[in-house]
Amino acid sequence: MTNIFRRAGVDIPEPFRRFLEGDLDAWLRVEEYREAGSLVVKAEAPGIDPDNDVDITLAGSQLQITVRREEKSEHKDKEGYRSEFRFGTFSRTVSLPAPVNQEDIRASYTDGVLEVRVPLPEEPAAGGARKVRVSRGAGTSGAGTGGAGTGGSSRDMGQDPEGASFGGP
Repeated sequence: MTNIFRRAGVDIPEPFRRFLEGDLDAWLRVEEYREAGSLVVKAEAPGIDPDNDVDITLAGSQLQITVRREEKSEHKDKEGYRSEFRFGTFSRTVSLPAPVNQEDIRASYTDGVLEVRVPLPEEPAAGGARKVRVSRGAGTSGAGTGGAGTGGSSRDMGQDPEGASFGGP
């Protein structure tokens, strides 16, 4: 699209050119998912040097990935010479579900994709969960025991009177 304007002799302002090329994002696009007890964060970062252009930091339960990009291009033809460059810093902060140990975080860079693996702490076993009984009546003392103010009956949370499940965790 920008070539059409160039051929017509129209100089396009930089913000409009970037809009036409789809390059307005100042944030890093990421994909995140859980796999085998880890949170995996992948970011597109083609054409960078991971040793010099990537910073990964952990502050509390916030993982921040910062990538610096620099792009240069030269165009030579019969009519002239054109050199362009653009650069910028792109970052993304990912909230972690729980605090993690920074030494356990691993990062790799392959074929233009930065991958960060964060081992997540194990979640408590389901055996630690228990049902909460709901009593009928105004009082909370003796709930579920048939004591005073309970009406002598209680129901499991998450079931209707016919016993069908609904809602629940």
